[in-house]
Amino acid sequence: MSQADEIFISMCRDILDNGTSTEGEKVRPHWEDGTSAYTIKQFGVVNRYDLRKEFPAITLRRTALKSCMDEILWVWQRKSNNIHDLKPHIWDEWADENGSIGKAYGYQMGVKHKYREGMFDQTDRVLWELKNEPFSRRIVTSLYNHHDLSEMGLYPCAWSVTFNVTQHPGDEKLTLNMILNQRSQDVLAANNWNVCQYAILLMMIAQVSGMIPGQLVHVIADAHIYDRHVPIIEELISRPTYPAPHVSLNPDVKDFYDFTTDDLIVSDYQHGPQVTGIPIAI
Repeated sequence: MSQADEIFISMCRDILDNGTSTEGEKVRPHWEDGTSAYTIKQFGVVNRYDLRKEFPAITLRRTALKSCMDEILWVWQRKSNNIHDLKPHIWDEWADENGSIGKAYGYQMGVKHKYREGMFDQTDRVLWELKNEPFSRRIVTSLYNHHDLSEMGLYPCAWSVTFNVTQHPGDEKLTLNMILNQRSQDVLAANNWNVCQYAILLMMIAQVSGMIPGQLVHVIADAHIYDRHVPIIEELISRPTYPAPHVSLNPDVKDFYDFTTDDLIVSDYQHGPQVTGIPIAI
């Protein structure tokens, strides 16, 4: 069993056994047939993954790691808000006729802000600070800009990242850690996808900063399982598990803007069958 499997199973069991239901309440999400999409939820879920030990991919089913990486590059590297720049079709429901999701995600990462040292967008500011002030406690990004929320196709779910550097005794290199803050998460559809994509982001930023990827702490304000997902989750968490896959990056890449999905190396990924036909609330 991978560490990610253990965390995922425990989280799902806790939500199902101890969570609260939104059934009968006024909720925004709905199913394709127009029916309200209710959830069982837990507030304030915190999961901790240690990339020094293993990569946090679940083995209960396969997580499409290169697609995860493509989406995180879409936001952090390409700084795009257009689905035509993204291979997976996960944002199609929220795009307009031109493919734009509005002033969300990549748009926010690409906006330049004034700092004492000059103008930076959020990605470049992180890279600059890790190079010049690695022990700063201010290496933070945020996609939740209230001024632009009305022009976003969807309010950001994974909305804030904090980087923190530690020096472990005996290590030649510094260790880079990350906290990912998420306001809301569809556990079946998105949990391990988000975990894996931000783990890959942590690996990429650490590599180009000359550091070791360390801990990923995932904070979810509203971790929920939709009513129509409950039987799927019950079956999923009863499956056999396997050891975590080995995941690494092309060590020759030294510039964050040079990474492509071809630079992600995945081996020994044993997993259960894929879950198909998951209904998605919108």
